[in-house]
Amino acid sequence: MSASTSTVRRPVPASKLSRALRRAPWWIAVAFLVGVAILWMFPFIWMISASLKDNMEVFAAGLQLIPERFAWENYSRAWEDARFGRYLINTVIVTLWTVVIVTVRCAACGYVLGRYRFPGSRVIMGILIATLFVPTGYTIIPIVQVSLQLGVINSLTGMILALSGAAHVSAILIYAGYFRQLPKELEEAAIVDGAGFVRIFFSIMLPLAMPVTATVALLTFLATWNSFFLPLVFSFSRPELRTLSVGMQAFVGENAVDWSGMAAAGVISIIPVVALFFFLQRFFVEGIAGAVKS
Repeated sequence: MSASTSTVRRPVPASKLSRALRRAPWWIAVAFLVGVAILWMFPFIWMISASLKDNMEVFAAGLQLIPERFAWENYSRAWEDARFGRYLINTVIVTLWTVVIVTVRCAACGYVLGRYRFPGSRVIMGILIATLFVPTGYTIIPIVQVSLQLGVINSLTGMILALSGAAHVSAILIYAGYFRQLPKELEEAAIVDGAGFVRIFFSIMLPLAMPVTATVALLTFLATWNSFFLPLVFSFSRPELRTLSVGMQAFVGENAVDWSGMAAAGVISIIPVVALFFFLQRFFVEGIAGAVKS
């Protein structure tokens, strides 16, 4: 068959698909997004509803969200009887110190790996990435042994050092990707002015990486706030050192579980996380976008 008589099928331009999507009614997209949001938020709404019911009504009411009687005493029971006020203070102390240590340490490590090339830098990066595949449970024995030798076992100090001493490879990679895209003229101008490594890092580079710092701080805050295994080990013999996640065990008895009290404790635990996320969400998106772009 000759070329003149043959029929050549041309692919449908992608622009036609985009124009068809634009012609769709706007309310379809809005309805879909609202449905996804409701599906995602329903467990949290159900937890708030369960925190205001008694134990018999939690599961007897099924999916009914409005309780027959608002049992506000669940919150007082969680706050006072279950000692969640003390656990909240412990969690805030451990989380804030861990965030500070991890942020400074990962920023310095990411700055060196992102801005400098030296023998063994690729090997160090490979070792850091390899630690992502090591489960936390496999490192608990050496962590406890080191804590015993340092004399910080069964203390908030030991808990902070154990939580902040992990590799935190994701934070290091985010910092390294962000610092790598910054122009070298910034450091060269600072060196001409007589600034050293420490001053360049703390006075120039770290302030420029504020979106990344907010991202790392938020991720570290979430991981530390919800950490269970290490705080459990370090507070095993001293219940007064428990964090919020470990304190949930107080609602689990040998023969029964206080579901309404546990739901109230869950609401108390999640409020600071939600508030912090809404405060830092803009910096979180900018930090992730900057690291991925690099």
